[in-house]
Amino acid sequence: MKNTLIGFIGIIFLFACDSKKKPSADEISGVLDSVKIEEPAISEEVISDIIQQIPSPLEISSLLKEAETKYDKSHLNDPENISNYNSNFKKALALGVYGTDLGYTNIYGQNQDALFYLNAIKSLADDLSIGQFFDIGTIKRLATNSKNLDSLLLITTKNFNSINAYLQSQKRSNLSVLLLSGGWLEALYIVSQVSEKNPNNQQLKETIGEQKIIMDNVALLLSFYTDNDPNIKDLAEHFSQLQAEFNKIEIKTVYREPTYEVVDGMLVVKDNSSSEIIMTDENIDSIRKMVYEIRNKIIN
Repeated sequence: MKNTLIGFIGIIFLFACDSKKKPSADEISGVLDSVKIEEPAISEEVISDIIQQIPSPLEISSLLKEAETKYDKSHLNDPENISNYNSNFKKALALGVYGTDLGYTNIYGQNQDALFYLNAIKSLADDLSIGQFFDIGTIKRLATNSKNLDSLLLITTKNFNSINAYLQSQKRSNLSVLLLSGGWLEALYIVSQVSEKNPNNQQLKETIGEQKIIMDNVALLLSFYTDNDPNIKDLAEHFSQLQAEFNKIEIKTVYREPTYEVVDGMLVVKDNSSSEIIMTDENIDSIRKMVYEIRNKIIN
């Protein structure tokens, strides 16, 4: 890592001396993309286990439809912003963001908007050399029919699992973590926006509060890469500030004895325990504010 850092500093120095000007952000991003990032000293199984505990953004977004809130395109990241993403770091985050936006358009049956996001997703996936995992024809068919939500959720989950395994084998697992982080943050952003416009909807507030556990998992994933990737280190610092706000919320598990049911001829154990979220409106407001700040930094 030390040699890599020295090499990076040397390249930046050449930029400065040769052009007689400070390197631009684009030049710096290009150099960072060319530097080989060392993988963290942690097993693929551990990373995969943590990832599996994080719900799909589609699952979070579907709650909005259940809450009978109206479709609002302004909550989404404009597909035209794709030209802003000129590094693998930005492209991976944006791919996660657009994946969530695609799910949102699907839930509300906004077919035309869905096609715009599909095009953006395909472009970013190709740039990251993972376009082979996106069967755009199938996803297009499912994404333009809101009745296919379960099928879309299944295929996107399988896609992510395949992408994650591939990126880990290529020593690029940092990109799968960025995909996940961008998708989750975008889902939280949309829920926060809708919740702010519907202040009396307690379910949406609780959905935000429930993300405390997910926040811990995302922060843990990012922490594996902070020593080797300066971009992720910066992102992780912002997520740590968001985590601090979530830590002001308390989640208590109320245990209740499990019961047994017969389902399709099989005995199934039903977990009757529930969670109680202890939070204030001030807690939710602080979380929203931090989410807005981080999301704005990611998409611009």
